[in-house]
Amino acid sequence: MMRSLWTAASGMIGQQTNLDVIANNLSNISTTGYKTQAANFKSLIYQNLQTRATTTTGEPKPVGAQVGLGTRVGSISSDFTQGPLLTTNGAFDYAIQGEGFFMVRLNDGSTAYTRNGHFVVAVTDTGLAMTDSSGNPVLDTAGNPITLPANYRATELGVDQHGNLTYPDARNNQQNIGIQIGLAYFPNAGGLDKISGSNYAQSEASGVPTIYAAPDLNSKIVSGRLEGSNVQAADEMVNMIISQRAYEMNSKAIKASDEMLQQANNLRS
Repeated sequence: MMRSLWTAASGMIGQQTNLDVIANNLSNISTTGYKTQAANFKSLIYQNLQTRATTTTGEPKPVGAQVGLGTRVGSISSDFTQGPLLTTNGAFDYAIQGEGFFMVRLNDGSTAYTRNGHFVVAVTDTGLAMTDSSGNPVLDTAGNPITLPANYRATELGVDQHGNLTYPDARNNQQNIGIQIGLAYFPNAGGLDKISGSNYAQSEASGVPTIYAAPDLNSKIVSGRLEGSNVQAADEMVNMIISQRAYEMNSKAIKASDEMLQQANNLRS
């Protein structure tokens, strides 16, 4: 009887983690570049009550007798499907249509990867620099921070669908200035470590990134838009109800096991 108590308890713990993931999805439903997550479960080890043997007539039994010992969360995976492209009024808002991640240089010198293209042009000691909203420099296809001379006007800068920075010439026609926003591609994006600010960090599971220009990934950089969260509110609400019901059923299994133990303790010879 004790086996059922621990088995049901593992189910309650697993569903609590599942609910934590669902709550995080709902809380980030308006977060730019957020990718929905899902808890994936796996069964725990099985206990052999009876191994395959023979029947009373000496014939081999087709199956044995095994009982499961519960469940646990095997992984929490991210869904990297394209989010909606939302029109904004930001002069340096960019959305990736397709694969890839923007790259930003953090204060500790490491590189973070993000789908949040809400950038600004900041004034530095040497001129202008394209950064994210936290002041982290955006990197180009060579992995270097994007900087511009001080004589450039930020209001006249542009970015085409290939990520090339453009600036008007003497005839006021936008021309490439030889700087291109880089996009990082990972062999296993699901293995990225999630850090704050809608950023991801490289891990052993994700593999080493390769830096591309947008056309090399068959992607486009869309100006004046941001990629919204791909969380589907209706799906998350349904998942929350399912998780709640599973939690309740496991709690009832614990209650039923407890009542059966009480009845066994009250038996009189």
